[in-house]
Amino acid sequence: MDSEARPDGSDLRARAVEVMARIERAARRVGRDPAAVKLVAVSKTHPAALVREAAESAGLREFGENRVQEAEGKIAELRDVPELRWHLIGHLQPNKARKAVRLFDLIHTVDSASLVERLERICVEEGRERLEVLAQVDLAGEATKSGATEAELPALFELFGRSSRVRCKGLMTLPPFFEEVERVRPFFRRLRELRDEWEARGAFGGEAGELSMGMSHDYEAAIEEGATLVRVGTAVFGERGAAR
Repeated sequence: MDSEARPDGSDLRARAVEVMARIERAARRVGRDPAAVKLVAVSKTHPAALVREAAESAGLREFGENRVQEAEGKIAELRDVPELRWHLIGHLQPNKARKAVRLFDLIHTVDSASLVERLERICVEEGRERLEVLAQVDLAGEATKSGATEAELPALFELFGRSSRVRCKGLMTLPPFFEEVERVRPFFRRLRELRDEWEARGAFGGEAGELSMGMSHDYEAAIEEGATLVRVGTAVFGERGAAR
């Protein structure tokens, strides 16, 4: 690789170390075990070479992608890197469901009964015994974002309970963006309350449900409210084109 095009691993490593330190501090502020919070490095729009640097120089292993097509090429290129786990964090179009079943370890954005049924059928056809997903919850009613409403969750979890291959592991949300982080906190708190309610009903197979919430500008508040998966892109990789 040309030295001009090669990502600066030391800069990336420093950013990743800082994010991990902030995760630890945020968890300890509220008496949580930092090990209970997993960093999902959002690698969307960044090249496979930069993901490789993140794995090799910073030790990151969990990566989030928005688009199935983009992820497909990266995953193929990085098959030689051990123990990578791939998260689909963008909206899953029905016509991309088969590729998603083949590619991803965890799908964060399951938001309808029809999608659950499609994923279940594809898992059977593809011979995938278990597909872990999160139920995406729409807490703000924003027209530009997907997600099941709170009122739709009972029917969704009833279908999860009847599925033999698709396993719901927790909840995910994309709250509105506010510069003032404290305005986002109520959305994180509400998702935790919903997770606790459904966990008490055994919706996650008797396990503690995951909470996927928080991004680069608000992940510390999300951790303080119970996040177990934080989806952090810019704070790890830098702005697009600024990672050298």
